[in-house]
Amino acid sequence: MKAPVSPWFSPASALIVGGALLLVFPLKLLPSLLAGLLVFELVNRLARPMQRLLAGHMGRVLAVGVLSVLVIAVLGLIFAGGFSLLMHELNNPGRMMGKLLGVVDRAREQLPEALVAYLPANVDDIRVALHDWLRGHISELQLLGKGAVHMFVTILIGMILGAVIALQSVPEPDQLKPLAGALLTRVQRFVEAFRNIVFAQIKISLLNTTFTAIFLIGVLPLFGVHLPLTKTLILITFLAGLLPVVGNLISNTAIFVVGLSLSIWVALGALAYLIVIHKVEYFLNARIVGGQIKARAWELLLVMLVFEAAFGIAGLVAAPVYYAYVKSEFKAQGWV
Repeated sequence: MKAPVSPWFSPASALIVGGALLLVFPLKLLPSLLAGLLVFELVNRLARPMQRLLAGHMGRVLAVGVLSVLVIAVLGLIFAGGFSLLMHELNNPGRMMGKLLGVVDRAREQLPEALVAYLPANVDDIRVALHDWLRGHISELQLLGKGAVHMFVTILIGMILGAVIALQSVPEPDQLKPLAGALLTRVQRFVEAFRNIVFAQIKISLLNTTFTAIFLIGVLPLFGVHLPLTKTLILITFLAGLLPVVGNLISNTAIFVVGLSLSIWVALGALAYLIVIHKVEYFLNARIVGGQIKARAWELLLVMLVFEAAFGIAGLVAAPVYYAYVKSEFKAQGWV
């Protein structure tokens, strides 16, 4: 005779999963969690077409194994390439200083006198300001360096764990013991929330980056305007676009500031174009993200505000995924 299922298994699993998700912040494991989930989802998505060519369980293992190596290698090269690019810029300070001075000189011609007084006059002033800033923040920079190494290692470990988990055959929740089945159900809901938010946001970011690139590379040159740091601005637009709502504010501010170095009219024109584009994207965002989790922009913004206040930048990044997961739990209970 089968033992009766205790009604406490469901709330117990909720406490375990909720506590684990909150512990991610003080333990600084959010990058590892997101990297692992990303690799897990990519491997599973890419393995499906390969399984049609390789029949049987071994075919799936081989397909997932090969794709795991490829995904980890590609993502690892992306991270390593970004780090190498940063080090290249730091090892060529003269070139970087020249770009900065050019931006400052153009801004000096456009800004009011009250603001011009605060700008550096030449390269030596920039070097002195940077030297003073570095000397005053050396301890923070040391901690930042250690944190960067820690984050890179945890991301790599998370990616490996995501690939290893993708190799496993996941049973149905009803085939497990009650608590294990309840935990698996909640984990699957969290993975689904991650999938819905992240892949929807990647689509939105690519769309936003495409429109911005057309403006920076195609529209502005038609009017004889060549914005400096165009490639960097496009990269910032894509990366910032991965953050719902606030990502557009970050990229728009960066483009406006660089445009201001040429002319106040270029900056205002760029800002006007971006505002119009984002108004069009607003409806697309509502269709893509809102269709996935039935959430409006103000809901996401409110949750992001609270999470940023509680957990900092990590909370800002995690807020949409966590909110989508909590909402899916409420929907499963019939509460919303």
